[in-house]
Amino acid sequence: MEKQYLIDALSKEESWRIFRIMAEFVESIEVLSSIENAVTVFGSARVKPGDKYYSAAEELGRLLAQSGFSVITGGGPGIMEAANKGAAEAGGQSVGMNIKLPFEQKPNPYATLQLDYKYFFIRKVMFVKYAVAYVIMPGGYGTMDEFFEALTLIQTKRVRSFPVILMGRDYWQGLLDWLRDSMLQKDMILPFDVEMIQIIDEPEEVVKHIKKYVII
Repeated sequence: MEKQYLIDALSKEESWRIFRIMAEFVESIEVLSSIENAVTVFGSARVKPGDKYYSAAEELGRLLAQSGFSVITGGGPGIMEAANKGAAEAGGQSVGMNIKLPFEQKPNPYATLQLDYKYFFIRKVMFVKYAVAYVIMPGGYGTMDEFFEALTLIQTKRVRSFPVILMGRDYWQGLLDWLRDSMLQKDMILPFDVEMIQIIDEPEEVVKHIKKYVII
């Protein structure tokens, strides 16, 4: 009887979780529906102010805002904070989509529009839904996850094609070489799948590249 009660309780908890998921989707769509021409910037939460990648992300956020783009990040510290800071200080729309984690991830103070997420997959949907381009700066597993998910969605035509830019050639070149020398050589991907990726180091050139595909 006790075992059956526990099973029933867990089943009810699963049912209520569906409503929490729906509520998080609804809130996100309502809050973000006014966001236009957003560039989503990814990168490590561990990068500190003064680091060259922090400075590059801050400059990128500033230039994007000055060019009329909104900036979306994961809302945390490091690269995310830098991009939000640059956009906010330039008077642009600076969106932080923070994920609730037990360590490392804390909301940064530079997001003019802040959302908090419990579920990774909802947050990832929103990153794609409102982005006209992705800029991927050096980061860890989470950054790689977002990078390859974007490539997969474009490859399988689940979303429209949009610019996917890697910033930091010294960080990313080894990965791009592996994609060409291993995946492509073994026919696991097609040449177009590699051509989707651009490596651009300078923030000014990143913005210029995005402008080729997005008219504001």
